[in-house]
Amino acid sequence: MEHDIFARLKRDHDKHRDLLEKMAQTHGESEDRQSLLEEFTKEVKSHASAEEQALYSTMLRKPDTTDETRHSVAEHHEIEEALNDLAATDMSSSAWMAKFKQLDHDYRHHINEEEEDHFPDFEKYLTDEDREHMQSVFDRRKEAEKADADVTPEKAEDAKE
Repeated sequence: MEHDIFARLKRDHDKHRDLLEKMAQTHGESEDRQSLLEEFTKEVKSHASAEEQALYSTMLRKPDTTDETRHSVAEHHEIEEALNDLAATDMSSSAWMAKFKQLDHDYRHHINEEEEDHFPDFEKYLTDEDREHMQSVFDRRKEAEKADADVTPEKAEDAKE
């Protein structure tokens, strides 16, 4: 178990960046594209859920970090909708690659913002007990959430608010 929650989260982000790069190299309705999208979706959805339950639930209790926390959680929701929309789009269409490129851009923006802005800000407000709690919750929830994560094809226009 990694002792630094932020290093653990960044390790996941690095894996997500790698998956995005691999997906960008795929073409058409291929087995590679399908399996990478499925792996990326399960990784990101389980990471986001565990991150919310571990890190963001802790940070919401600290008034100075509430706005940043709400911002990141809202972005998680937007990314999940984009993943569902991508899964509902014909992989051989030009629309799929356009949606993928937008998702890639938005997700990289999100994780860069977390790593460069939010995590350093959050550091100032955490106790050792907070860190231990967040790490144990993250590792446990990530595993459970990944087991339950699904690729959910749902076009953006059909998504409920």
